[in-house]
Amino acid sequence: MSREILALVEALASEKNVNEDVVFEALETALGIAAKKKADREQMDLEVRINRETGEYTTVRKWLIVEDLDYTYPELEKTIEQIQEEIPGIEINVGDYYEEDIPNEAFGRQAAQTAKQIILQKIRDAEREQILNNFLAVREDIVIGTVKRVERHGIIVEIAPKLDALIPREEMLPRENYRGGDKIRALFWKVEEFNGGRKQVMLSRSSPEFLRKLFEQEVPEIKDGLLEIREVARDAGQRAKIAVHTNDQRIDPQGTCIGVRGSRVNAVSNEIGGERIDVVLWSDDTAQFVINALSPAQVSRIVIDDETNSVDVIVAEDQLALAIGRGGQNVRLAAELTGLQLNIMTLQEAAERNAEEEAALRDLFMSQLNVDEETANALVAAEFTSIEEVAFVPVEDLLEIEILTPETAETLRITAREVILQTELEVAEKLNNIDEDLKSLDNVDEDMLRDLADANITNRDALAELSIDELIEITGVSKDEAERVILAARAHWFAEDNAE
Repeated sequence: MSREILALVEALASEKNVNEDVVFEALETALGIAAKKKADREQMDLEVRINRETGEYTTVRKWLIVEDLDYTYPELEKTIEQIQEEIPGIEINVGDYYEEDIPNEAFGRQAAQTAKQIILQKIRDAEREQILNNFLAVREDIVIGTVKRVERHGIIVEIAPKLDALIPREEMLPRENYRGGDKIRALFWKVEEFNGGRKQVMLSRSSPEFLRKLFEQEVPEIKDGLLEIREVARDAGQRAKIAVHTNDQRIDPQGTCIGVRGSRVNAVSNEIGGERIDVVLWSDDTAQFVINALSPAQVSRIVIDDETNSVDVIVAEDQLALAIGRGGQNVRLAAELTGLQLNIMTLQEAAERNAEEEAALRDLFMSQLNVDEETANALVAAEFTSIEEVAFVPVEDLLEIEILTPETAETLRITAREVILQTELEVAEKLNNIDEDLKSLDNVDEDMLRDLADANITNRDALAELSIDELIEITGVSKDEAERVILAARAHWFAEDNAE
């Protein structure tokens, strides 16, 4: 029998072009399963081990060593006390396996057939693994394959002999149709492992990275490092924007990517179903990059808010529809390209909003600084936007306002500082009223505590009862941050429920 096993392993390894260890492991698994069925030992943990040199094999029964309280399955487990009673003086720990050699079973025709099926399956798996590894060792970012069949969940593509890949339905372009035998190009996306260890190559045609790689193939200057695609935003199958940049002043990045009469950009567009592609210039100047990204719309003015990472984009009335795009597509892609929140408004809307902001500032200065409307308007016209600016700006800056005398300017600064001090005292008093369990809550900083105190949210339960939208409205935090704070505030509720 031992010589037969060695001969079988050698023959199968040579025939299937796999390592002999793979065949040995498959044979051990098959013999172990067959041993269980032959001896009616389905509940036991049996293992067959083959000597790689002699071909002789042994059958081992194993028990897992567990704590007394965890002892559940007598066929599979033993406690330390049980082992020590059976074998006095043995040294073994919880988590170890205790093993006993048992007689090898003589395998009949049915057991041999089962073993054969398992061995062949293991070898097929090893073949697929080897083919996949060979592919991964030499694969390109863009894979060219042949459509084998179209299924409900996607397209099966043969990308190498005996190797299939899947383009999931959500990674395909809308309304594109393929039939068996068609050639197809797609981005190598990932290798996904499913239950049972089966691996599947996954491809994508809708990924922004696919668009980037197509341009790299079509534009030699990108591969040569003379030109770079900095950002890509894509509405797959409909429209995309790419931001290009070069450090070589002799190269026109846009013209290079577009090509003579649009030859290069059209070649890429044709590959992805006629998707419209805007090639824009990347810039490290935020305002200029936003203007470029919104092309072909013409921008009149831009106001950047670094704190909120947003940009107000003011356009003429006749440019509004072009800036927004059909279904908001143009502004959405521009926002994705720049990584900013873009707020599009007309010149009239911007003027109305500015008027509202100026009126609110004027009222603030009049009520807080006890000045008349003329002085308040002068402060607004001089672009003062807060009480803090009036309080701490150099007096020379205030004196640039024509209607202010040195005495009036100094009085304004003193009054503004008194207002700030009074506000801080009121805030401190409110913060003192906040419970310690709210102050010590994760993700709640002092700024948030101030906002909560202003809204009379002074304890953890009051915070926990807020909705996410309410917390965002009170504090101005992001949705993700609001979710984390609300969940932390409610954690003790779930702990109490579990305790009951």
